[in-house]
Amino acid sequence: MEASTVLTRAAARRLRQGPSAAEAKAQKEPDRPPRRRRRPGSRIKEDREAAGVFREVVSFTPDPLPVRYYDKDTTEPVSFYFSSLEELLAWMPHMEDGFNVALEPLGCRQPPLSSRRPRTLLCHDMMGGYLEDRFIQGSAVQNPYSFYHWQYIDIFVYFSHHMVTIPPVGWTNAAHRHGVCVLGTFITEWDDGARLCEAFLSGEERSYQAVADQLVQIAQFFHFDGWLINIENSLSLAAVRNMPPFLRYLTTQLHRQVPGGLVLWYDSVMQNGKLRWQDELNEHNRVFFDSCDGFFTNYNWREEHLERMLGQAGERLADVYVGVDVFARGNVVGGRFDTDKSLELIRKHGFSAALFAPGWVYECLEKSDFFQNQDKFWSLLQRFLPTHSICSLPFVTSFCLGMGTRRVCYGQEQAVGPWYHPSAQETQPLFGEHTLPGAGRGWLKMHCCLADAWHGGSSLLLRGVIPPEVGNVAVRLFSLQIPVPPRIFLSLVYKLEGSSDVSVALELTTGDAGTCHVGSISVLSAEAGSRQSLRPLQVPPAKLARWAGRCGQPLSGGWIQRCYEVSLRRCLLRDLFVSFSRPPGSREEESFTCRLGEIQVVDADSLLAPLPQVQDVAVSQVRWQRPPSEPQSRPAPLRLSCILHWSYLLLQVRCFRVHCWGGTRSDSPSREPPGPEKPMFLGLAFANQYRVVDLVVEAAGPGRDGRVEFLVEPVPREGFLVPQAEWGRAALLYSAPA
Repeated sequence: MEASTVLTRAAARRLRQGPSAAEAKAQKEPDRPPRRRRRPGSRIKEDREAAGVFREVVSFTPDPLPVRYYDKDTTEPVSFYFSSLEELLAWMPHMEDGFNVALEPLGCRQPPLSSRRPRTLLCHDMMGGYLEDRFIQGSAVQNPYSFYHWQYIDIFVYFSHHMVTIPPVGWTNAAHRHGVCVLGTFITEWDDGARLCEAFLSGEERSYQAVADQLVQIAQFFHFDGWLINIENSLSLAAVRNMPPFLRYLTTQLHRQVPGGLVLWYDSVMQNGKLRWQDELNEHNRVFFDSCDGFFTNYNWREEHLERMLGQAGERLADVYVGVDVFARGNVVGGRFDTDKSLELIRKHGFSAALFAPGWVYECLEKSDFFQNQDKFWSLLQRFLPTHSICSLPFVTSFCLGMGTRRVCYGQEQAVGPWYHPSAQETQPLFGEHTLPGAGRGWLKMHCCLADAWHGGSSLLLRGVIPPEVGNVAVRLFSLQIPVPPRIFLSLVYKLEGSSDVSVALELTTGDAGTCHVGSISVLSAEAGSRQSLRPLQVPPAKLARWAGRCGQPLSGGWIQRCYEVSLRRCLLRDLFVSFSRPPGSREEESFTCRLGEIQVVDADSLLAPLPQVQDVAVSQVRWQRPPSEPQSRPAPLRLSCILHWSYLLLQVRCFRVHCWGGTRSDSPSREPPGPEKPMFLGLAFANQYRVVDLVVEAAGPGRDGRVEFLVEPVPREGFLVPQAEWGRAALLYSAPA
């Protein structure tokens, strides 16, 4: 015990003081390179004659990448975890960590997470974690798991059995975009877990404070929101005595450093140190609940457990997350497609719910039916899952799921083939089926669909029927609570299938505590608001023509764009609807199928502000590989990998699109190289850096340089195209060795 305590004290001292020169040399990991690596015969420097031009002498000297940050097979950047206390305490922010920092801040939402209404926590546990979702820049996997019912979720936990589970950045970006906070997991298990806990908990306070400080720094640096603490091993009396102070210190420090941060405790260890799941909050584990933000119960509860917890939780009912194992393992209530039985009891008593492993619909059922099964599962729970509203502008979505069978950019196909990139998931609507009240036959159903897209990899498919007795049907797509500026610009991109003459339009509801003026219309109902049909603009306002020059015009692929400009005063934007109206003179039942490709709601004045240009694009960590086989007739092409860096204020962008001239993608050999007027799309970046992997370029001939140029296109949060003249650029000139 004493040796462990001394080890931890030394680790805590290193954390506060920094390592000595000798310790730094001894601790230097073989997989942690210096910031800019040099190789014999290879030199990268900025050309003094032209900014943004870098030179390199081709060399095939092996240059291993740090395995923590890059996949050993593909060399793509990957998300990672820590397996030991030593790894956790030794971590310091590093250049390679930048790939895994979430771009998307936690979105504003109503009601806030701090409200007292019962919450819904989703705990993602799938086959050990860090599967295809670990690839930060996406992957080419077919039929990946995708979650898109974010409107029901308040907290997302990424769970694995590694000691420190850092959520893959794609999940954090997608959840934050929907106003959902994200937690990592700190877990100890079995005998190894008991020894680990003894090492940092049984000694002085600075030992466990060093661990807590690292957990706080990791959450702050990678931009996620806190931790689920899961101790699944027995604790010595000394260790369990220090567990509540550890939780209090961790919670206090997290609240100071991460706005809205949370620390939750899982029901496992009792206050006497024994590992015994209680399936409830009670006198044996309440000390841990009192030391942090919430309590996640084990799954084998019955209604009598919930009844007993009412007295234990007091005013903190919403801070008790009653665990539900969707796989229905053990002696549980509900689970699988009967999970609604669990939710009904939990909500009856006013508690929050923690849904564990809802990926059951993907893991255990047919992959080909995944979307239908996913929609069925969540529709059965819908009446027990309160939603939350988006409350900030700009609001832009293309309904992309972060996956697809091809990539599309504003109606233009960029690449063919399966792709999966969770960071690219756009804000998802309020999924569900809607039936008109009364005896009428009107209905409307919506589903995500990969068959066609306006932007990204998917669109929102709506099918419905307008019965003879009504003029239109409408469905609420988004719940909003947005204080709007005096003038907003709205856009709807859609496509009707078949020969339907049904009209499609955006509608909105407004309201406020006072009088809300929409154009010349005064809306006096402060509680319910009023749904307004907007009049489309045939020609965009002159000042906005650069951003919205295609309003009212047919677009490629049969898409149509409708634009709206609305003047507002003292208003709150509450809901967005899409309405389908029967053609004039029609008296018959009208059926329709419509795809929605994009919706934008933007402060019109924000479109007039100039955007900054991407600056200081640099090329580093260049790596060359010979092709697998060399044709005899000409010099064999080369495979180039490198990292691009640039400067840009990240709060102003949704992402970056990275392109190049002078190379071809190695993963699509049949693709025709782009012409001189259009660069080739390489991928999306959600940070100020991007790793180019295995770009095929021509070999440099004797006495001449090869050249490849990289372009970084910012995608503003308002969602419009930026002219190519405002992209960032860097050229790499390379020559054969002398």
